[in-house]
Parts: sequence; structure tokens; C-alpha cells
Amino acid sequence: MAGYDFDYFVIGAGSGGVRSARIAAQHGARVGIAEERFLGGTCVNVGCVPKKLLVYAAHFRHDFAEAEGFGWSPIQSQHDWPRLIANKDAEITRLNGIYRRLLEGAGCTLFEARAVLLDANTLEVGGRRITAERILVATGGRPTIPDEPGAQALGITSEEAFYLPRFPERVIIAGGGYIAIEFAGIFNGLGAQTTQLYRGPLFLRGFDTDIRETLAEEVRKTGIDLRMRTRIERLERTGGGIAAHLTDDTVMEVDAVMYATGRRPNTAGLGLEAAGVAVDGQGAIRVDDQYATSVPNIYAVGDVTNRVNLTPVAIAEGHALADTLFGNRPRQISYNNIPTAVFSIPPVATVGMTEDEARGQGREIAVYRSAFRPLKHTLSGSGEQTMLKMIVDRRTDRVLGCHMVGADGPEIIQGLAIALNCGATKAQFDQTIGLHPSTAEEFVTLRTPLPDPDTVQEAAA
Repeated sequence: MAGYDFDYFVIGAGSGGVRSARIAAQHGARVGIAEERFLGGTCVNVGCVPKKLLVYAAHFRHDFAEAEGFGWSPIQSQHDWPRLIANKDAEITRLNGIYRRLLEGAGCTLFEARAVLLDANTLEVGGRRITAERILVATGGRPTIPDEPGAQALGITSEEAFYLPRFPERVIIAGGGYIAIEFAGIFNGLGAQTTQLYRGPLFLRGFDTDIRETLAEEVRKTGIDLRMRTRIERLERTGGGIAAHLTDDTVMEVDAVMYATGRRPNTAGLGLEAAGVAVDGQGAIRVDDQYATSVPNIYAVGDVTNRVNLTPVAIAEGHALADTLFGNRPRQISYNNIPTAVFSIPPVATVGMTEDEARGQGREIAVYRSAFRPLKHTLSGSGEQTMLKMIVDRRTDRVLGCHMVGADGPEIIQGLAIALNCGATKAQFDQTIGLHPSTAEEFVTLRTPLPDPDTVQEAAA
């Protein structure tokens, strides 16, 4: 390896790339890392972190409205969008500095420039030619905008939404995944007239059906105009904003149209072809179970592989790869029971199998479900409901999945993910004393399963 400039060169200083570079350097490797945009990648700069800050901001309007039920005088407040964005930017700058210190402290050489592969061991980084024994591509993904008329010129994505100079009073969000639902809650919570459009019959495809149906009911209660089986046909500039022509034959004039209709792996222009790295039809880098590409010394982790596009997964993959290559600790991560959350209002959190997944595997299951008004809302008059659900394998009694819509769901489900990874059974949940009064205790007090749909159908026949 002495004949190369670096033992390990990482393209992309996002969550997965930074972790892999840092751990490799701590194992003694000579590490270089290049980032052309901003340290921390999507999550820190235009993803998870600023999104969660804006969600917190949006929650206050709902909290102010509910405070009267607890004896507070009516709260009159005006939101200051520029101040929120400025404070958000200051926090992101602080985090960028932390990432820089982590890399430099570990002994990595940081290049704030674009890196392009020239061959399997050579890169051009900011006009400089660099060689490396092993190379990791961790450039993440990027949002896309569809080709419908006017979309490219007038539409924005979540990335632009974080930097809008003025708050849009009327907003359309196109899409039905995490990002669309979260931004609909953000804009609505901050006072915008918000419409969310989804082309399918029910948003959050891939989540448990009860989660999807419950969240649809709850977000409509907050004032979001949620329209299924509806999409944008074209956008036009008007004197008062943007005219959105929809497939339900309506025309809406709004101040902003945000597309959250998909992301693509960020692989264009990286020189993958020159190095011989294979990609699929979406541009995602093909990797094996050791994160190796079609070129043995080039690896890829995170969203650029378009497998499990979650920040903690990219971090775990990058860490495992560094341990394997440089730490004499060959290992892989488990993709079972990965918890995830949608920071909607109210939030969604889930871990393990959905009911449909379990039935699709031919398992005989018991389904437990509870829906109720949380204690916090009993005095406020809010109609918000919490729903939680548990899927249990009848043969083994093992808990296969836990799902929740409601406040504190992400915090609760994170703990339950540990239980599922330990193989916890329903009997063990039942033996656990609940923490009262809390929403979390509901998961250990579920006693009566729902009627089995097959049994019900047989009885009806």
C-alpha cells in the first residue's frame, strides 16, 4: 500500500462516509476524504437534522392552542420564518464544524472539492491526481423533480425548502413518503394553507395499513388538505403566484409547490464507468454483502446503493466496512428490525413486520391493536388519537412487529426495537410492569387479539 497516496479514499463526507473514514483512520489507515458540498451530507444539512428542527417549530402552534385547556390564557404569537431559518443555519454550521474536527482529529486528510474516479485506483480531486489502494463511494442521494410541464422551472424540493427567504402562505406538497408528509406538517403547523397530493390510494406505501389509515385521519384533523389519487398535471406562473392544474380538474393558486416524489442515487459524473463500477437502471451502485462493487477494491455504502436509505444504516455500514478492511474485525450489520420514524404531526414509528408482511410469509399471527385519546389531550379538547399495534407469531409467541401513531412514538419504538432484536415474546411483554401513566405502557398491557380475519370470514359464510 505504500505505493499509493492513501490506503483508503472516501468520496462523500456524509454520515456513512465520515464514519467509515474516521474508523479506518483510527485503525491506522492513511485516509483521504473528499466533499464538494458540505460536511455531514444530506442528513445534517438538508435532511434529518434541519427537518426535525422545523418539525419542533411547527409543533408549537398546536401546543399553544392546547394550552388553554390546562389553564393558560390564550397565547397570541406571530411566527418569524427568517429567524427560524437563521437559527437553523447557525446550528448546522456548528455541526459542520464538529464533523470537520472529527475527521481531522482522527488524522484524515480532508479535501473540500469534487472527486472523480479515473480508474480503479486513481481519482482527480479538485484538479489534483490522487491514488488509493481502496476507495469508498458514499455520495448519498438527491431529490428529483418530475418532467411535467412547469415542474422543473417552478417547483422546489426539500433542499430548497430549507432556505426559502420568505414563508409561503399557500403550499402544495406532491408526494406520499416520509419527506412529503413531514413537510406538509411543517408548513401547516407554521400557518400555511397546505395541500398534500398523492397519486395512489393511500400514502406511506410499505408501512402497516393501520398506520397509513390512522395517519391520514390524523393529519386531516390538523387542517391539511390531503388528496389521494390526485397529482399535478402542469404548473404555470401567474401574477399572484403559481397555478397548479390538478388531475381532479381543479386549479389552485399557491406560493410554492414542493415535490417530494422520489430521490435518486447521487452517482452522475463520478467516473464510475471509467473505473468499471456497475450500477443499476436507477444509477444505484451494485454491491455484495460486503459492500464491494463490481471492482474488488471499490466499495459503496448508504443511499448511493439505494437499499435501506436511512442515516443510521449508512453509519453502521461505513463502520462495519472500516472494521473489516482495516481493523481485523470482519463483520456485517443486521438489516432485521430496523426502527424508523416519520416525523409527521402526530409522528409515526415502526419496527419489524407489518401485518401484511407477516401474512404474506404464511405465518399464523395474532394482531393486537389499541386506539385512544392520550392523557395530554383530555383537557385540551384536541381530537388527536394515538394508535398502536403489535404483530405476534402464534406458533413461537415471538413479537414480530410494533407500530405506532402518536406523540413520543419514535422514542418508544426505539426501545422496543431492542426487545425485538433480542427475540422477545408476547409473554415477556405481558410480564413487564407498565410505567403509568404513559403511552408506552400500552405495549405491555395488550391482552386481547383482534379476531382473525380468516375465522371471521368462515363464520360469516
